[in-house]
Amino acid sequence: MQTLTPPSVPASARGAARRRFRRPVAAALLALAASAAFASFGQSAEAARQTATIQVLPGIVQPGASIASPDSAKAVVIATFTPATKGRLVHLQKKVGSQWVKVASGRQNSRGRVQFRVSAGTSTSPITYRALAPRSTTLRTVASASAATSQWGTATFTDQFNGTTLSDDWIQRGQYYEPASMRACSKGDPSATAVSGGALRLGVIRDTSKPAASCAAHKYDGSLIGNFDYRFNGHVSTQGRYFLRYGVVAARIKFERLQGQHASLWMQPQFPTYLPNAFQGGAEIDIIEYFGHGVKNGGLTSFVYAPREGAPPEKIGGWITKPERFLSSKKDRWFKRYHVFSVEWTPSAYVFRIDGRETSRITRGISGISQYPILSLLSSDYELSKLGGEQNLPQWMSVDWVRFWQAPGYTPEKPAPR
Repeated sequence: MQTLTPPSVPASARGAARRRFRRPVAAALLALAASAAFASFGQSAEAARQTATIQVLPGIVQPGASIASPDSAKAVVIATFTPATKGRLVHLQKKVGSQWVKVASGRQNSRGRVQFRVSAGTSTSPITYRALAPRSTTLRTVASASAATSQWGTATFTDQFNGTTLSDDWIQRGQYYEPASMRACSKGDPSATAVSGGALRLGVIRDTSKPAASCAAHKYDGSLIGNFDYRFNGHVSTQGRYFLRYGVVAARIKFERLQGQHASLWMQPQFPTYLPNAFQGGAEIDIIEYFGHGVKNGGLTSFVYAPREGAPPEKIGGWITKPERFLSSKKDRWFKRYHVFSVEWTPSAYVFRIDGRETSRITRGISGISQYPILSLLSSDYELSKLGGEQNLPQWMSVDWVRFWQAPGYTPEKPAPR
């Protein structure tokens, strides 16, 4: 067999071959490095283009077991970074003299937002805040413009329910039995309203002037629900006294315990026509409703009833998803501790919050006219059977304080001339 021997290759030729091989590899590595550098530059450029805005809300954070001054409630600062960088560190700073001092830190969520609970300052000593995302190895520093707590000014309306009587700022509502509104067995009455210990108490109590179990409650289709005691409801508002057009409405509330009635902080238009639409005629804004402990979905709702010409109002909103996440602890309950329920009402949205944390947002049915706040504990016919017997009356909700801030730049409109 013939053995083949590879030809010998001169050393100079082998070196030239290695050099020819290294050149394309080196070129490829250079190209890769250039690509990585470009990507890094692009990321930095993107970060350089990131912008930050800051929003300051007034004192709407104050969970607690006992009454407290609304002046000590915490404000809310919301920083929003665009485009979002989830997880990126953000510092909240306040202005002290000519210096910016860090007061809190957080991280952007998937929407580029980070929220802080901070001191609201006072009308004479406001606080100025800004949000800053510090520089990292790949991202440049991004800072928002500054915003001061003074932008809301002094609250337009406040009632802390001192003393032993309800002030003249409030009127009693719904003082008649109203089957058409599913309240054939209940009506508003001053005897279901009390002021003591720095809180307003709104109740559901028996109407002892009528025989027991003498009211027949029916469903909307006319079928009988059952026979129940007549009862009085706590139901008050600032109609004709105090109202606003856009702004923030808040109340610190501890709800009733049992089902069979529902507590509410809500709003109706001061000069309603309800037509041709919410913007021109107003809407019903249910900031919060609580239907009692043990309701399967947690018992809390926020709704808007937007009027429609020639049709029933459109019901927008719904049950708050997993409302227990807004409680202060696992032992906390809506009937054990006070929490602040609020709505931020703008020309483009209603933003509902519990202790400053957003629960829902509605962008339809926006009222463009003045509205006034209402507080009530109503027992509608459809829920009477859930009480577990009249022996569970009375039921009470407690309101520590109510406040609203008229939005800067807007004023409540006057009633149309007749």
